[in-house]
Amino acid sequence: MTPVPALGLCFVPTLRPETLVQLARSVEAAGLDELWVWEDCFKQSGIASAAVALASTERIRVGIGLMPTPLWNVALTAMEVATLARVFPGRLLPGIGHGVQEWMGQVGARARSPLGLLEEYATALRALLAGETVTTDGAYVHLDAVRLDWPPTSVPPLFIGGTGPRSVDLAARLGDAYLAPCAWTDAHVADVSAQVTAVRGPGHPFVYSEIAATGPGARERVDAEVPRWGGEADLSIGTAGDVPDFVAAVRRLAGLGVTNLVFQPTEDEPDLDGFVAFLGEVRSALLAD
Repeated sequence: MTPVPALGLCFVPTLRPETLVQLARSVEAAGLDELWVWEDCFKQSGIASAAVALASTERIRVGIGLMPTPLWNVALTAMEVATLARVFPGRLLPGIGHGVQEWMGQVGARARSPLGLLEEYATALRALLAGETVTTDGAYVHLDAVRLDWPPTSVPPLFIGGTGPRSVDLAARLGDAYLAPCAWTDAHVADVSAQVTAVRGPGHPFVYSEIAATGPGARERVDAEVPRWGGEADLSIGTAGDVPDFVAAVRRLAGLGVTNLVFQPTEDEPDLDGFVAFLGEVRSALLAD
């Protein structure tokens, strides 16, 4: 039988930052494994949000999906990640990517070669977090004998995201885990999972966000949410229904290669704490099978 994925909740950046403390505590109380925060321009900081969530909880892992490399000097990213990883060992899941190019252009940080930047960046970041002294003079990343005074005592896994075929290949090759977005069809999830497997072999960690809702009008709410994230509602993307429906969805996505499944509430979710508690019931049902 396919293992049960790690289950989590996505703190969508359309939610008010001041709601994060209570939500993180609800995720932990429900018995979920992970909480993922986003760094969409120009909403919320991934590192700041992760720090808030980690400090508000004791057990859950907190992922950042994802920090856009054009916005962050790699030495600064290494310092931020190392600090959180030392204070909260084993609980931080940092993610990086080349960012949405339109947003990068808005802030004057658009790279001529986003993939070239991401490769230089990921390579340097890994070395810095490993405690190495790094000197490099690439097209984008320039470091002269830089070494962290306080590297992580346990280096966190590096999650890398990307959506196009070349981005997926690069993310799979350089990352400890692949970080996917939301609003994909099952066929798309399966295709990307197969591409990641071809690069890294079976079982490479694969994070996917599933738009989801329960209660009255759940399917309609999911269908209204999917186009906000680039999907088509008529393709039955997302999960709606009761506990058995969610259990079936988890099993299905796990069979497609998803190892970390993050449920993403709809923008009009009327009871977020209740939805989190419901996901706890889903997890319990999966473990009881």
